[in-house]
Amino acid sequence: MSAILEATGVRKSYRRQEVLDVEHVALAPGTTLALLGPSGAGKSTLLAILGLLERPDGGRIVLDGREVTVADRSARMRIAAAFQRPWLFKGTVGANVAYGLALRGVPASERRARVVEALARVGLAGWENRSALTLSGGEAQRVALARALAVRPRVLLLDEPLASLDPLVKWRLAREFAEVLREDGMAVLWVTHDQDEAALVADEVAVMRDGRIVASGPADEVFLVPGDAWAAGFLGLETPARGVVAEVEEGVARVACDGADIFAVADVRPGERVRVGVRPEDVVLFEAGAAVPPSSARNRLRCTVHALEHTGTTYRAVLGCGGVRLAARVSKAAARELGLAPGAQVLAVFKATAVRVASERDKSEGASG
Repeated sequence: MSAILEATGVRKSYRRQEVLDVEHVALAPGTTLALLGPSGAGKSTLLAILGLLERPDGGRIVLDGREVTVADRSARMRIAAAFQRPWLFKGTVGANVAYGLALRGVPASERRARVVEALARVGLAGWENRSALTLSGGEAQRVALARALAVRPRVLLLDEPLASLDPLVKWRLAREFAEVLREDGMAVLWVTHDQDEAALVADEVAVMRDGRIVASGPADEVFLVPGDAWAAGFLGLETPARGVVAEVEEGVARVACDGADIFAVADVRPGERVRVGVRPEDVVLFEAGAAVPPSSARNRLRCTVHALEHTGTTYRAVLGCGGVRLAARVSKAAARELGLAPGAQVLAVFKATAVRVASERDKSEGASG
């Protein structure tokens, strides 16, 4: 699938300090790319450059197969954006949504129809004559999205669009926005520091650190088997185990890792070198000598607890089995019952379907950033 928007070799410095050096990033039609990273990683700078709002010091931006710059007004009109704090002016909701259409010279009759359509899509049907100054934070963000959707952009850029909202409103809007965006063929870049939000909305994920993309790919792969050790730690994972596919039987692969065999449902071949990972919430812990009842969980590894990290309402247990490191998330009650502490022995159980496998060949061929 060819990209709608693509950037190559993009660099940016402020006061002689480099803040951005991205080798390659691409936004595909009908796909949401979530850009993750800590504060100061360069996420918003990259968004501004991709949106033709800021000039890079070097590199190329290509939109629909043509190189574009900040001076290209026709290209900028094919891009829309919404930000953490939606900018709404005095007047009605309808006038705010129509603003981008007026800038693009859309006739008044068509503007009215598009405003009605866009507001309906974000759950605000009939709100055209409401005052924009009376809206709650969640309502204002819906209006901002409607304004962006109304212009029918080729590319939609969202910079922390839900960060300022309370948790209940945030998760409801994230689900609703994800559904709305999947209905269109536009390319979407969603900048966020929230991993759960990214997992909910994204098809693809890129992780930034110090101005560079250090991990990228399909969301389920990045969230389970990131190729970069720092990215794994940032995402709350242990470094993925590396191994060789020993055999494949009826779609289930046995991967021989350092000191442990891990079973996974995966499309791989015997002899292939791979990375394997599993999310902490998919790992269930039992006492080391427990008689675990038969189940569909193929993976049963006897592990040593290396560390126990308090994460608020739960604990994160870091486990080792030979050269394989795993993490498991357990409740406080379960931690007490199992006697979890560094050095304790436990049985880690997880399904083959919960294991994500990434080919080392794919990593070397498809790396970007």
